[in-house]
Amino acid sequence: MEYPGDNFYIEKILSGDTSAFAHLVNRHKDMAFTIAVRILKNREDAEEIAQDAFLKAYNSLNKFKQKSKFSTWLYSIVYNAAISRIRKKQLEMLPVDDHIIENYTFDDITTGINEIDEEEQKKFINNAIAELPETESVLITLYYKEENSIDQISAIVGLSSSNVKVKLHRIRKKLLTEFNGYIKKKEEVKSIT
Repeated sequence: MEYPGDNFYIEKILSGDTSAFAHLVNRHKDMAFTIAVRILKNREDAEEIAQDAFLKAYNSLNKFKQKSKFSTWLYSIVYNAAISRIRKKQLEMLPVDDHIIENYTFDDITTGINEIDEEEQKKFINNAIAELPETESVLITLYYKEENSIDQISAIVGLSSSNVKVKLHRIRKKLLTEFNGYIKKKEEVKSIT
């Protein structure tokens, strides 16, 4: 059974059926929370940002032009709200010069991949993504886990498509370097035993 798309529910909401918004919330709440928690690294703040984003989307639904997907529009609201929260906290805690986001990458996962089982690979990847700076974690999650296009990600995070491509490349390289280091340590332990 195919479920109606987001635009179906948007039309119902705009026609007065406010309960239809629950379908949009149920469909997008997990990813909205994931984006917020990847940036904020705090469940409570992430829940608050996600809830606020849904409220803002609901209140602004009549302004949504449907030129992009609803999810892209909603996730950009979440992303911008979370980034604003981080900036506000950083201004309270750190001088601006102290916060530098490094850019690296990870394309050629061939060396040593067969040395660890699939479950261990997943665990390593999830841990590595969780350790990335906020923006990098969101970009990787949107691209690989949510399978958003470069253009969709560009619309969500407010960067040019070419900038998103460069950042993704650098993040993949960074993760590859960490993965290769992990494999090397594993091989050293194996050789000792």
